[in-house]
Amino acid sequence: MMLNEQDCVDRINAYTLKDWQPLFALIPRIESTSTFGECVGGDKNEKGYFQLPYIVPGPVVSQFCEIVYGIPIVIGFDWGSWSEGREILSDTNVDFDTCDLVTKCKLITAIVRNDRFCEGALVAAFESGLILKILKSIEKEVKAENCC
Repeated sequence: MMLNEQDCVDRINAYTLKDWQPLFALIPRIESTSTFGECVGGDKNEKGYFQLPYIVPGPVVSQFCEIVYGIPIVIGFDWGSWSEGREILSDTNVDFDTCDLVTKCKLITAIVRNDRFCEGALVAAFESGLILKILKSIEKEVKAENCC
């Protein structure tokens, strides 16, 4: 399921700590995972046809996708034309704590949706630590809002 961009702010800000918990439970699994996917194919099959290589996401990546669509935090918007998001994601020193919750969800949306057009982009975002940084920032913000 995807959130509508027009009402995503109210929906995302209304989520409780319990709603976010499945995503936060992935953080220790991500931290302890060393392989987020593997490249398979790239050779001839038994009939002599060459099979192009492709990426098979690992279990934690697949579970992440199920959770972000299930909560849902994936937002239906024109992520491909979102220059602000592209700038944020290209800055290796970005402090995600300076982004609001909806922006962080939009960043996750852009990464997840981009993987459909650029195979391996999501696995690469896990390998680089990008997804983990965004998730930790979301967890920090949500827990701070729900502390009192």
